[in-house]
Amino acid sequence: MKTLNTLRARDIAHKCVIKVSLIFTPYTRHITKINGYLMMRSFKKLQCNDIYFTLGCALFFTVLNALFIQRSWAIISPNHFHDLLFAASVPLVLFCGWVIIFSLLNIPLLRKPLFILLTMGSAGATYFMYTYGAVIDQNMLVNVFETNSQEATALVTPQMLLWIAIAGIIPSIVLLLVRIRSGTWWHTLLLRFAAILGALLVIILVASVFYKDYASLFRNNKSIVKMVTPANYVSALMKYSKARWFAGDQTLIRMGEDAHKGPVILGQNKKTVLVLVVGEASRAANYSLNGYSRETNPQLQKQDMINFPQASSCGTETAVSLPCMFSGMPRKKYDADLARHQEGLLDVLAHAGVNLLWRENDGGCKGACNRIPHTDMTQWNLNQYCKDKSCIDEVNLHRLDNVLDGLKQDSVLVIHLMGSHGPAYYQRYPQEYRKFTPTCDTNQIQDCTHQALINTYDNTVLYTDSVVSKTIDALKAREATMNTALIYLSDHGESLGENGLYLHGTPYMLAPEQQTHIPFMFWLSPDYVKNYRVNASCLQNQAAKTTVSQDNLYSTVLGMMNVKSTVYQPEMDILTTCRSS
Repeated sequence: MKTLNTLRARDIAHKCVIKVSLIFTPYTRHITKINGYLMMRSFKKLQCNDIYFTLGCALFFTVLNALFIQRSWAIISPNHFHDLLFAASVPLVLFCGWVIIFSLLNIPLLRKPLFILLTMGSAGATYFMYTYGAVIDQNMLVNVFETNSQEATALVTPQMLLWIAIAGIIPSIVLLLVRIRSGTWWHTLLLRFAAILGALLVIILVASVFYKDYASLFRNNKSIVKMVTPANYVSALMKYSKARWFAGDQTLIRMGEDAHKGPVILGQNKKTVLVLVVGEASRAANYSLNGYSRETNPQLQKQDMINFPQASSCGTETAVSLPCMFSGMPRKKYDADLARHQEGLLDVLAHAGVNLLWRENDGGCKGACNRIPHTDMTQWNLNQYCKDKSCIDEVNLHRLDNVLDGLKQDSVLVIHLMGSHGPAYYQRYPQEYRKFTPTCDTNQIQDCTHQALINTYDNTVLYTDSVVSKTIDALKAREATMNTALIYLSDHGESLGENGLYLHGTPYMLAPEQQTHIPFMFWLSPDYVKNYRVNASCLQNQAAKTTVSQDNLYSTVLGMMNVKSTVYQPEMDILTTCRSS
């Protein structure tokens, strides 16, 4: 009986639902029609003809270059009516330039994919220009293509993702959805021709009045052109592609094949071991050995270092400086394309019979160690040093004693540090080296106070000081069986917000001193000094007043290892004037 009543209740409810639906059906149809109408109106609003599409893209990329316009206005600093008109013409000329370019690129089947790629690329480029003051050129593209996942991940922040979404993804979706109405082919071509002609006339008119002003602006501020996106990264990409994939004959050029050990000297029955420590993003200004007010080198201060306070780098990024310093080419004549297929310092040492090993903790040797034994310390997965494929620099000391004890001949060991690699400076040192506080414990360094950023960076220098000092201690422990020596220098410096610049990579001719002034120092064991006849006092005096650079490294290392070759240049060897015959 209960079941029967339940079925009757369900039947009555079902009939009620049917009646209600019949009552509201006309209204539902009206609502559906209204929604359809609104959707049609929305899609109609996302329609435009060919010329409006070109003008819209030109306007969008003009707005996207607000930083270029703002920087131009800051340089012009208009105080007179003529200057005001000149400043006002900058966005106008930029807009007209895009009209001409996009009129030529507005090809029906290619325009949407092409403009979406340009939009996404420009979003990324403008983020780094606004946030870090970066200049987008060929060298910056080298950094992009030759970075590793850990370095790339360190640059990803919520701000970056939001910027990419607003400046890149949303405009790309709009580009994808917009419907471009096409008229007859001759009408379309006529409109494009008129747009190009009009834009050219405006540019010519502006040039006739402000030619000297524009010439002065670009001649005296050469980096400003590299702020125009997407022109900057498209040009850089073309140059990079030509150098990397269309460079012609890449046959390896042999160098220093005549290299050999010099005459046997006193103490030569002992192995000679040189450790070359290459730092990362360390700037000389923050080293207490160079007069910095903070004690950032307490350990090296005890090690009788021979410090050269006036030293400069070959480049402002690892991808340039590292291969340059090992190439044997001076900075002013350095050819990156040639360096990629020409033997360098380590090859010459190998020709002379020197044992070689490269220990890596900074994402790669950029070609400098391609033909010698090398090991990536991050691949050892040592939990006490590493997290998320990133390791602190003590990983390079792991089993270093075993390596040194196993050497059977004269050797050069290169240790490539993570050092002060930004922007995640706070991840470059263990907690016990958090001496200077408060710290900037984020990779969004532009959001930190300047003092917090300096504190964090100084902690990285403090930790590097400890790692280099521990390496020296390992060499000291083997003085009875080895002539030991160590060189420490950084690949380049670092900007920490000075003049709105962060990190590094500014073109060398425009780079501030913070990015080119590097630490460069030596440690020589007593037996090395005696057996290689080096006058330590002379070298200390020379260091205080001599300007050196990474150009000196090539011949200095050959000289320190007693290697003779036609590629050795005594005048470039830092120790020459303080070495007895």
